[in-house]
Amino acid sequence: MQALDHDELSIHIGAPPEAVYAIVADVTRTPQYSPEVVECTWLGGATGPAPGARFKARNRVGRMSWSNKPIVTVAEPGREFAFARTEPLCGTVQWRYRFDPEDGGTRVTESYLVVRPITRPGWIVVSGFGKDRNRAKTMHEGMEQSLQRLRAMAEAEQAGWSRNR
Repeated sequence: MQALDHDELSIHIGAPPEAVYAIVADVTRTPQYSPEVVECTWLGGATGPAPGARFKARNRVGRMSWSNKPIVTVAEPGREFAFARTEPLCGTVQWRYRFDPEDGGTRVTESYLVVRPITRPGWIVVSGFGKDRNRAKTMHEGMEQSLQRLRAMAEAEQAGWSRNR
Protein backbone atom coordinates (compact mmCIF):
# COMPACT_ATOMS: atom_id res chain seq x y z
CA MET A 1 0.00 0.00 0.00
CA GLN A 2 1.30 3.48 -0.89
CA ALA A 3 1.80 6.34 1.56
CA LEU A 4 0.10 9.67 1.00
CA ASP A 5 0.00 12.32 3.70
CA HIS A 6 0.74 15.88 2.53
CA ASP A 7 2.55 18.02 0.00
CA GLU A 8 3.05 21.71 -0.72
CA LEU A 9 4.35 23.71 -3.68
CA SER A 10 4.50 27.41 -4.42
CA ILE A 11 5.12 29.65 -7.40
CA HIS A 12 5.37 33.39 -8.08
CA ILE A 13 2.63 34.75 -10.34
CA GLY A 14 2.81 38.22 -11.87
CA ALA A 15 -0.75 39.19 -10.94
CA PRO A 16 -2.30 40.58 -7.74
CA PRO A 17 -3.53 38.15 -5.05
CA GLU A 18 -7.17 39.11 -5.63
CA ALA A 19 -6.93 38.24 -9.34
CA VAL A 20 -5.31 34.86 -8.75
CA TYR A 21 -7.75 34.07 -5.94
CA ALA A 22 -10.67 34.88 -8.28
CA ILE A 23 -9.50 32.21 -10.73
CA VAL A 24 -8.91 29.49 -8.11
CA ALA A 25 -12.04 30.19 -6.04
CA ASP A 26 -14.23 29.96 -9.15
CA VAL A 27 -14.10 26.17 -9.13
CA THR A 28 -15.87 26.03 -12.50
CA ARG A 29 -12.51 27.21 -13.96
CA THR A 30 -10.46 24.42 -12.35
CA PRO A 31 -10.45 22.26 -15.53
CA GLN A 32 -8.60 25.11 -17.29
CA TYR A 33 -5.49 24.52 -15.17
CA SER A 34 -5.82 21.13 -13.44
CA PRO A 35 -4.46 18.05 -15.24
CA GLU A 36 -6.98 15.77 -13.45
CA VAL A 37 -10.16 17.80 -12.93
CA VAL A 38 -12.27 17.77 -16.10
CA GLU A 39 -15.47 19.39 -14.80
CA CYS A 40 -16.65 21.37 -11.75
CA THR A 41 -20.10 22.71 -10.98
CA TRP A 42 -21.55 24.42 -7.91
CA LEU A 43 -24.24 22.44 -6.06
CA GLY A 44 -27.28 23.21 -3.93
CA GLY A 45 -27.84 26.73 -5.21
CA ALA A 46 -24.25 27.85 -4.55
CA THR A 47 -23.00 30.29 -7.18
CA GLY A 48 -19.57 31.04 -5.79
CA PRO A 49 -17.08 30.46 -3.02
CA ALA A 50 -18.28 30.62 0.57
CA PRO A 51 -17.61 28.39 3.57
CA GLY A 52 -20.07 25.50 3.43
CA ALA A 53 -20.67 25.75 -0.33
CA ARG A 54 -20.42 22.45 -2.17
CA PHE A 55 -19.37 21.64 -5.69
CA LYS A 56 -19.12 18.51 -7.78
CA ALA A 57 -15.76 17.73 -9.33
CA ARG A 58 -15.24 15.11 -12.00
CA ASN A 59 -11.67 13.84 -12.25
CA ARG A 60 -9.92 11.68 -14.81
CA VAL A 61 -6.56 9.94 -14.82
CA GLY A 62 -6.00 7.82 -17.89
CA ARG A 63 -9.15 5.75 -18.37
CA MET A 64 -10.19 6.12 -14.71
CA SER A 65 -12.88 8.71 -14.02
CA TRP A 66 -14.62 9.54 -10.74
CA SER A 67 -16.61 12.30 -9.08
CA ASN A 68 -16.54 13.78 -5.63
CA LYS A 69 -18.39 16.56 -3.82
CA PRO A 70 -15.98 18.80 -1.92
CA ILE A 71 -17.08 21.43 0.58
CA VAL A 72 -15.48 24.89 0.77
CA THR A 73 -13.87 25.40 4.17
CA VAL A 74 -12.14 28.77 3.67
CA ALA A 75 -12.98 31.56 1.22
CA GLU A 76 -11.00 34.73 2.02
CA PRO A 77 -10.64 36.81 -1.17
CA GLY A 78 -7.03 37.52 -2.02
CA ARG A 79 -5.75 35.47 0.93
CA GLU A 80 -6.87 31.84 1.04
CA PHE A 81 -9.19 29.30 -0.55
CA ALA A 82 -9.58 25.77 0.84
CA PHE A 83 -11.89 22.81 0.49
CA ALA A 84 -12.12 19.24 1.71
CA ARG A 85 -13.28 16.22 -0.16
CA THR A 86 -14.31 12.91 1.34
CA GLU A 87 -14.85 9.82 -0.76
CA PRO A 88 -15.96 6.36 0.29
CA LEU A 89 -12.85 4.23 0.81
CA CYS A 90 -10.60 7.12 -0.26
CA GLY A 91 -10.47 9.10 2.96
CA THR A 92 -10.57 12.86 3.40
CA VAL A 93 -8.16 15.27 1.76
CA GLN A 94 -7.99 19.01 2.48
CA TRP A 95 -6.75 21.18 -0.39
CA ARG A 96 -5.54 24.72 0.33
CA TYR A 97 -4.36 27.68 -1.75
CA ARG A 98 -2.66 30.63 -0.05
CA PHE A 99 -2.08 33.94 -1.83
CA ASP A 100 0.69 36.17 -0.44
CA PRO A 101 1.74 39.49 -1.98
CA GLU A 102 5.29 39.22 -3.36
CA ASP A 103 7.35 41.54 -5.58
CA GLY A 104 4.36 43.18 -7.26
CA GLY A 105 2.62 39.85 -7.76
CA THR A 106 1.58 36.84 -5.71
CA ARG A 107 3.28 33.87 -4.09
CA VAL A 108 0.68 31.10 -4.54
CA THR A 109 1.06 28.03 -2.36
CA GLU A 110 -0.97 24.94 -3.17
CA SER A 111 -1.07 22.13 -0.61
CA TYR A 112 -2.98 19.07 0.45
CA LEU A 113 -3.26 17.23 3.74
CA VAL A 114 -4.69 13.74 4.11
CA VAL A 115 -6.93 14.00 7.18
CA ARG A 116 -8.45 10.54 7.00
CA PRO A 117 -6.30 7.97 5.19
CA ILE A 118 -7.23 6.01 2.11
CA THR A 119 -8.30 2.44 2.86
CA ARG A 120 -6.65 -0.62 1.29
CA PRO A 121 -9.55 -1.09 -1.16
CA GLY A 122 -9.43 2.65 -1.88
CA TRP A 123 -5.81 2.34 -3.00
CA ILE A 124 -6.89 -0.08 -5.70
CA VAL A 125 -9.12 2.63 -7.16
CA VAL A 126 -6.74 5.56 -6.52
CA SER A 127 -3.85 3.74 -8.15
CA GLY A 128 -5.90 2.95 -11.26
CA PHE A 129 -5.98 -0.71 -10.35
CA GLY A 130 -2.25 -0.75 -9.69
CA LYS A 131 -1.15 1.32 -12.69
CA ASP A 132 -0.07 4.39 -10.65
CA ARG A 133 2.59 2.93 -8.38
CA ASN A 134 3.52 6.31 -6.87
CA ARG A 135 0.38 8.41 -6.40
CA ALA A 136 2.26 10.94 -4.23
CA LYS A 137 4.64 11.62 -7.14
CA THR A 138 1.75 11.81 -9.61
CA MET A 139 -0.06 14.31 -7.39
CA HIS A 140 3.13 16.37 -6.91
CA GLU A 141 3.65 16.53 -10.68
CA GLY A 142 -0.03 17.46 -11.09
CA MET A 143 0.38 20.32 -8.60
CA GLU A 144 3.43 21.57 -10.53
CA GLN A 145 1.45 21.46 -13.76
CA SER A 146 -1.56 23.18 -12.15
CA LEU A 147 0.55 26.02 -10.77
CA GLN A 148 2.33 26.55 -14.10
CA ARG A 149 -1.00 26.67 -15.95
CA LEU A 150 -2.50 28.94 -13.29
CA ARG A 151 0.43 31.33 -13.69
CA ALA A 152 -0.04 31.42 -17.47
CA MET A 153 -3.78 32.10 -17.09
CA ALA A 154 -3.45 34.79 -14.41
CA GLU A 155 -0.61 36.59 -16.15
CA ALA A 156 -2.42 36.53 -19.52
CA GLU A 157 -5.57 37.91 -17.89
CA GLN A 158 -3.52 40.56 -16.08
CA ALA A 159 -1.83 41.59 -19.34
CA GLY A 160 -5.24 41.84 -21.04
CA TRP A 161 -6.63 43.91 -18.18
CA SER A 162 -3.61 46.25 -18.31
CA ARG A 163 -3.96 46.73 -22.08
CA ASN A 164 -7.67 47.57 -21.76
CA ARG A 165 -7.16 50.28 -19.12
